[in-house]
Amino acid sequence: MIEVDDVCFAYPGGALALDHVSVRTAADQAFAVLGESGSGKTTLLRCIGGFLRPQSGTIRIDGDDIATLGEPALRARLGIVFQRLHLFPHLDVVQNMVLAPRLVQGADADSARRQALDMLERLGIAELATSYPSQISGGQAQRVAIARGLMLAPRYMLLDEPTAALDANTTDAFAAWLRELRDQTCFIIVTHDTLFAAQVADQGVYLSGGLIADSGDIQTMIEHVRRGGLEEAPAG
Repeated sequence: MIEVDDVCFAYPGGALALDHVSVRTAADQAFAVLGESGSGKTTLLRCIGGFLRPQSGTIRIDGDDIATLGEPALRARLGIVFQRLHLFPHLDVVQNMVLAPRLVQGADADSARRQALDMLERLGIAELATSYPSQISGGQAQRVAIARGLMLAPRYMLLDEPTAALDANTTDAFAAWLRELRDQTCFIIVTHDTLFAAQVADQGVYLSGGLIADSGDIQTMIEHVRRGGLEEAPAG
């Protein structure tokens, strides 16, 4: 379980991005963080991922405060795929995938490569192994970035706007693919795409102006959004 308790985060200059936010995500469910642009979604993701440190409040992973976890221990439990996928353009797919096991876990080159090829086969994208990022589509690149994150077998995987560069058909296929992976890791997905969230997630929260405007069952929450029941709330 990931527990966010009473977290506040303000950027330099005083802009309050998260205002006493509390969230609980179960380890066996996909969880969506919804909201319009500027609502605090990505800030929350970056706080959970340890890239931003809140001014107050605590974030725990399976009972452990992330502020007390060392970087290797945190990355072993928590993977993240940013909206900009950060695939290295001069490396092929397998070469991109073996970097983390070799650098973080000290795996030797041969075993890391075998692990990467096995991962691609299990995820149904083995044909991409020797392709370079410039040679694959946006949807394929998203899958490769997630496959790379899964190489460290994290318990949780954070996804930041994973459908932003995908068309509708590719988004549907990508959602189906993520559902198939839910037995391998718990996905926490930041998105403004309510249709995608409804396809993938079980529970979620809706952020507005740095505040939680709604939370709970994803289908019920999205219905509130569609009916216009969630108003923009000012931070502060």
